[in-house]
Formats: sequence, C-alpha cells, structure tokens
Amino acid sequence: MNRPVRPPQPHWTALVFQMLPFADAASVDLPLGRLLRLALFQVSVGMAMVLLNGTLNRVMVVELGTPTWLVALLIAVPLLVAPFRALIGHKSDTHRSVLGWRRVPYIWFGTMMQFGGLAIMPFALLLLGKPDVFNIGLVGAAAAFLLTGTGFHVTQTAGLALATDLAPEDKRPRAVALLYVMLLVGMMFAAFVIGGLLIDYSPTRLVQVIQGAAVLTIALNVIALWKQEARNPAVTAPDRHRPDFSVLWQAFVRDGRNARLLVAIGIGAAGFAMQDALLEPYGGEILGLSVGATTGLTGAWALGSLIGFMVSGRCLARGWDPLRLAGAGLVVGINAFLLVLFAGPFASLVMLYAGALTIGLGLGLFSVGTLMEAMNIAKTETAGLALGAWGAVQASCAGAGIAIGGLMRDGVAAMIGSGEAVSIATRAAGYSSVYILEIALLLVGLAAIGPLVGQQRGRDPDAEDPLSQPFGLREFPT
Repeated sequence: MNRPVRPPQPHWTALVFQMLPFADAASVDLPLGRLLRLALFQVSVGMAMVLLNGTLNRVMVVELGTPTWLVALLIAVPLLVAPFRALIGHKSDTHRSVLGWRRVPYIWFGTMMQFGGLAIMPFALLLLGKPDVFNIGLVGAAAAFLLTGTGFHVTQTAGLALATDLAPEDKRPRAVALLYVMLLVGMMFAAFVIGGLLIDYSPTRLVQVIQGAAVLTIALNVIALWKQEARNPAVTAPDRHRPDFSVLWQAFVRDGRNARLLVAIGIGAAGFAMQDALLEPYGGEILGLSVGATTGLTGAWALGSLIGFMVSGRCLARGWDPLRLAGAGLVVGINAFLLVLFAGPFASLVMLYAGALTIGLGLGLFSVGTLMEAMNIAKTETAGLALGAWGAVQASCAGAGIAIGGLMRDGVAAMIGSGEAVSIATRAAGYSSVYILEIALLLVGLAAIGPLVGQQRGRDPDAEDPLSQPFGLREFPT
C-alpha cells in the first residue's frame, strides 16, 4: 500500500518571512534581503528616537536633577526640523550631483549628523548636573539634540525616498510600510537593550551606551546604503525641471476640508505627544521604577504602535473609513491616558505598562487613519505635498505638545508646593494635570474630525482609490 507523500516542510527562514508583515513587498528588482538591508537605516533612527524621547529624559530628570520643562524643550528641539521634511524630500528629488546620486548624499550627511550629535551628547548631559558649568552643558546638549534630530530626519526622509525609487510602482506602498515596521521593531529592541545596559546606572555607563549607539549608527547606515542607489547623471542634470512648491501648497490649503483635516491632525498629535517627556519620569518618580524598567515603557509604546499599524491594515482592508479609524485611535488614546492617570494612585505597574502600550496602539490607529485620508484627498500632482503637510503638521504640533507638557508639569508642581516634605500624591499632581489636558485634547480632536467622516472627498473621480490597493504607506514621517 502506497502511503501519501507529505509535502516538504518549509525552511525556518521561509516561516519567518511568512510571519513578517508586508514581506510580499519584495520583487525581482528589489529582493527581500536587499529591502531588509535597506531597512537598517530605520533601525538606527529608532535607536536615536528611543534615546532622545525615552532613556535620556528619564536620566536627566531623575538622575541629573534637570528641570522637567528644560528636558521637554531639549526633546522638542529635533522636532523643529520635522516641518521641513517635505522640503528635504523635494531637495533630494531635484539634487544636482556630478556623481549622479540623489539620495546617497542626503543619507550620508544625515548619518554624520546623527553620529556627531550622539558623540557629544553624554558629555553635555553630564555637564548639566554641575552648576558651575551648567550653561556650557545646556549649549552642548541643545546642539547635540539638534544635530541628532536633524540627522535622523534627513536620513529617514531620503531613505524612504530611495526605497520608493528602488521598488516597482505596484510594490512601493508595501515596501515603505515594511520599512516603518522595521522602525518600530528597531525601537523595541533598542528600548530593551538600552534599558538592560542601564539597569546599573553610572555616568561612565551612560557615556559608553550613547557613544556605542553613535558607532552603531554609522555601521548600520553604511551597510544599509551600500550599493543601493545606481548612478544616473541624467536625473541630476542641472537643467532638470523643478516644480514650484509654493503654487502647489496654496492650491492645497485653499480647500477648507483639507484645512480642517490638518487642524484635527494637529490637535490629535499634540494630545498624544504631551506625555513623551513625562511617561518615564512619571514611572521613576511616582512609582519608583529603575532606569531600565522605565525604558521598558518606551518598548511597550513601540509594541502598541506596531499592533496599531497591523490592526489598521486589517481594518482598512475590510473597508473601514480612514477617518473612522483615526477616531477609534483617539478613543483608545483617551482610555490609555485614564490608565496612566490612575496608575499612580493605585501604585499599579500593570496599569502603567498597559497604558503605555495602549497609547502606542491609539497613536498607531490615529496616524495611519489620518495619513491614509491625506493620500485619499491628494491628486496625483499633489500627493507628495499632502503627505508632507501631514508630517509637518503632526511633527510641529507634537513638538509644541511636548514643550507645553513639560512646562505645565513644572508649573503645577510649583504652585502646589515643593520640598522634601511634599507627598508622592502632591508630586503626581503635575503629571496628572498633563494627562487630563491630553484627554481633553483628544476629545476636541474627535469633535474636529467627526464632521469630516462621510463627506465627499475632493478627489478626481477617475483617479484610482488608494484604499482599493494593498495596504501600505508611501511615506510615514516620524
């Protein structure tokens, strides 16, 4: 009797690729191995984001005693560059180069700025803890944060544009979506590794970790960039036509629906971002968590964002309206901030970590929903402008939210009282006021985005509906 022949079991690497989100972005022209190697620049960007927005703000506030408002302003410094991402992308599109490269120069100089900022950062931060050289430390810290932030914004913008150049047209959205997934994966790994290295905090260990991140940034980005972009002198010719940016922008904002959408995006982004400089100090000061444990909060946030990204893909594939998805993200965010708000009075680490994860989930749903709506309203000649406007408004309002959150926390704490005798509940009042304001902003964001749901979108009826395509993001600025 002949037994049926079992099909051969797939190799373990094939199983990994099947589980990897958007692994079908690979093509003959851009194999999965090459695409994943290109995605290494996103890992370096995620590592820098974890350092700037997570670990270092906890170290400065708790270990170095830096005022929270000053820490918040330092963290917001890199976001000043974010509104210019559309201009950076436009410049890389029209770059004039005798070597025939458009993206490589921007990625390289962005990498060097990241390296330079991280190299001087630990020494500048240590000087902040010494009153006699505080001003020097402040100038150095501001320069380090600005260099690092400018570097990863330039690197990420040009890197995503390079991925768009390399991928076939039908694979571009999913290729860039895979790069964003790799950003979140890089953030999670960086949060857990850096947190583990800083469990036993010391100034020497801080210098070693940050400068190690600087060296690793160079290594990752060089590997990612190696032999990716082919030279094409015709594309970088001096007589190449350059579209007028100002005319396109005026036509875009003249539509009142577009303007209302940008307002809703800004309010939601500010509401989600106010806690960026406060979540880890809140865990350290109110719940007594170590540096490593509070860095895990950033990892939980990144995991929640990744889950939100994947849930968004499934919902949009089933026909959800993007703005309904964004509204769902705002509702999830409101509940997330309630969890964080009550984690202090209940002294519950579970509530705090669950809140951090759910904040990421809500932000992922909101960001993907609003970005897909920006893609939906964009005409062919203004697609890049619509996505650039989305990124500029979100980043600018997020930076303002971070700064306001730090100032508000310190202002409320100063009004209530200070000193050693102040109770934990009193110290938590500054943080709680910020979380309450964030809940209010998300409610206002719901009111702003509600009337847009179901309205006729200002699109060309003959244009292809982005929602009918496989889910992916053409550009996802941070």
